[in-house]
Amino acid sequence: MDRRLHLGPFAVALIAAAEPLGDLFGLPAALLRWAGVAVPPFVALVGWAASRPAVPRQLAVAIVAANAGWVVASIALLVGGWVAPTALGWAFVIAQAVLVGVYAELQLIGLRRRSVAA
Repeated sequence: MDRRLHLGPFAVALIAAAEPLGDLFGLPAALLRWAGVAVPPFVALVGWAASRPAVPRQLAVAIVAANAGWVVASIALLVGGWVAPTALGWAFVIAQAVLVGVYAELQLIGLRRRSVAA
């Protein structure tokens, strides 16, 4: 299934239900809302890039770096002491960071294969 189909409802939930999710996760509602706002344009960019016959290397590297940055920021959020997430909040942040990390790794593998083939 297309990645964009998974992330659309995720982004809508973060935006529309930021307050109750914030209470449930022990995370600031504004953080969840802005994360939800950031997802659709990024997913649109990745989808657009994936639909191209050839993705410029700089764009591919930027996409991998953005995903890796999201993972690093997620970990920093948990260990930095800026928030006090509930156990469910820890699980949520870790789960989405792992998922984004998997995307980054798969994208990096694709980028390396492309470099070898070129």
